[in-house]
Amino acid sequence: MAPSGRIANMVSRMVVALCALGLHSSFAVSEPISVTALARTNRANFGSDSASPQVQEIADWVIDSRNNTGMPFAIVDKVEARVFVFTTTGVLRGVAPALLGSARGDNSVPGIGDKKLADIRPQERTTPAGRFTAEMGINMRGEDILWIDYDTAISLHRVITSNAKEHRQQRLDTPTPLDNRITYGCINVSEDFYVHVVRPIFSGTPGIVYVLPEVSSTQEVFHSYRVE
Repeated sequence: MAPSGRIANMVSRMVVALCALGLHSSFAVSEPISVTALARTNRANFGSDSASPQVQEIADWVIDSRNNTGMPFAIVDKVEARVFVFTTTGVLRGVAPALLGSARGDNSVPGIGDKKLADIRPQERTTPAGRFTAEMGINMRGEDILWIDYDTAISLHRVITSNAKEHRQQRLDTPTPLDNRITYGCINVSEDFYVHVVRPIFSGTPGIVYVLPEVSSTQEVFHSYRVE
């Protein structure tokens, strides 16, 4: 075969290869394209609901990086006091206000899971930030809850209204997050949201709960990135 024929044959093979990748011959490559870069096209689907930039960034990162490893997940926004629950593919199934630990901070005090509630000091009542593998379970009162971190006794459950002086249900009903810091660290949501959103999504399967920080940055806590 003549040199010109060999060159033409090589060009033809390159075009076929590009077509197999879904590209065409006019595609200009300025830098090497990795498989990871080509795959990063997924984002979370919030539908008509709105969320803070931090929640949107983490939700997109979870789907883009597949950090949830095929499991349903939830994002807890401590600053806005809201919980977002997603399917395995990142479709938002529900969002609701939440009650959180009364103390500001992103870490739990060592050994707090072994303390009695009466022994937990006000400054220790934090909802820790981080990525947690969550599972449905039963608390000491025989009620079903979503265990977020068993060692620190942090869970997500129905709002507790046994202490009328705390006005927990009323705090959930107000439009501002300023009065939602009241718990010892657990995350309280309404009965309706727990029964119709949280429990169906996490029943029969573990999931991931991302509790966003309020002191540190999301990148520092999750090693996440912004999906461009």
